[in-house]
Amino acid sequence: MVKDSDILVHDPNGGLPRLLEIMRRLRDPETGCPWDIEQDFASIAPYTIEEAYEVADAIERQSWDELKSELGDLLLQTVYHTAMGEERGLFTFQSVADGISDKMVARHPHVFGAESREKSAEQQTRDWETIKAAERAARAAHGVLDDVATGLPALTRAVKLQKRAARVGFDWPDTGQVIDKIAEEAGELVEARDRLTQAEVTEEFGDLLFVIANLARHLKVDPESALRAANAKFSRRFRAIEARLADMGKRPEDSDLAEMDALWDAVKASEHA
Repeated sequence: MVKDSDILVHDPNGGLPRLLEIMRRLRDPETGCPWDIEQDFASIAPYTIEEAYEVADAIERQSWDELKSELGDLLLQTVYHTAMGEERGLFTFQSVADGISDKMVARHPHVFGAESREKSAEQQTRDWETIKAAERAARAAHGVLDDVATGLPALTRAVKLQKRAARVGFDWPDTGQVIDKIAEEAGELVEARDRLTQAEVTEEFGDLLFVIANLARHLKVDPESALRAANAKFSRRFRAIEARLADMGKRPEDSDLAEMDALWDAVKASEHA
């Protein structure tokens, strides 16, 4: 006799219940997949981060078919973590979904409550931060920088730390002062390069990156997105250099900096033609 769970697993329209059952079967200690059974929160966390980046990459490239697939991969990560949480008696998929639903309702009183919707986006952002601060206080997280996740990408975490500090007045009032600080830190880095240890050079370089992240915040630029775009631009232009060299019967290692730099300028000019 065919089990209802078997029917669900093979139902192409089974939706979320199907995915939850598939994960339950994969993690079954007697009949599941040995690799899946061995995983824990720590071993799956890197995949979760990777899948989030792949979602962002698909969006940046406007690859909507890929985005559908990547969102499925990211959803699988949530299902994976909640399955392990359920096994330990910590939480379930349902309780996680209920928790985020409660949070969204509580943080949007202008949509789900009696507050007026006649607010600017800026005012709504301030209200959001006020509500989040109250939530942190309820969790006994009293420090301004408490609960800024340490596992965030470094540039993203730098911006979040700076936003928190800015809320209590610890911030430069305008971008000019931030740019002055960048010049100061760049000078210290040059000095460190010439006379300090590698560890001190690394520290000074970190200081410079931190201030650059602060400039991004003042300019309302997401530094991670900006750097990803710069990476993509560099890759695109360097591949174009390789293609032009190939037309000349050469490879990059057969060229030199002067020639490749001239080709770079030509590629750049062609993009703006």
